[in-house]
Amino acid sequence: MEIAQLMIGNPLQPAVPESLADEAYRRIEDMIVMRTLPPGSMISESQMSEVLQCGRTPIREALLRLKLEGYIEVHPRRGALVTPVDVRKQLELLEVRRSLEELMVRLAAQRASKADRERLLQLSDEILEASRTLVIARYFVANKEIHRLSAAATRNATLIKTMGVIHGLSRRFWYAYIDDTRLVDAANLHSEVVKAIAAGDADAAAVRAEALMDFLEGLTRLAVEQRL
Repeated sequence: MEIAQLMIGNPLQPAVPESLADEAYRRIEDMIVMRTLPPGSMISESQMSEVLQCGRTPIREALLRLKLEGYIEVHPRRGALVTPVDVRKQLELLEVRRSLEELMVRLAAQRASKADRERLLQLSDEILEASRTLVIARYFVANKEIHRLSAAATRNATLIKTMGVIHGLSRRFWYAYIDDTRLVDAANLHSEVVKAIAAGDADAAAVRAEALMDFLEGLTRLAVEQRL
């Protein structure tokens, strides 16, 4: 199926206006994470410019950012190669994510607005329903928005940017490896974190985030063992 056919609209609309480069980055990242652009795919500025219907300058900026974050390798005169998902690097990522995740949920619980808290509770319901019905695309839309809003609620620009990269790379791994049978468990753990943030309970949010990290690390180690 052509990429253009698969990228009609995007259910996740950003909370604030984006630059063309930001929009291009977000949409190409989504294509990589959701495997519309699977590992090994070659993409070019001209191809993405046509698919996303924007100029080549924002595409070039988006591809540079994706290269820096490890999603692609750029080959002169050939284009950009979508990198494989490295299971071992996911364990390294989780080491970094664990402490930052605790900081994020604590700050979010303390600083989230009333609207943030209401939306987080809605997202809790959405991710649980998606897991029960095994609608994978809906699950990952809700998952991405939970991550985005939890980070945004910290009101810390540096943490928001850092967690955006970490969460994106984590989602790519889970989209490739998560088993449908574990989807409900993952959704329940995310829901518990979100509910604690919405309740303004920083300690409970930290405890539940730790449980989520333990779950994710366990699945990652299982994936490593299966590849040996």
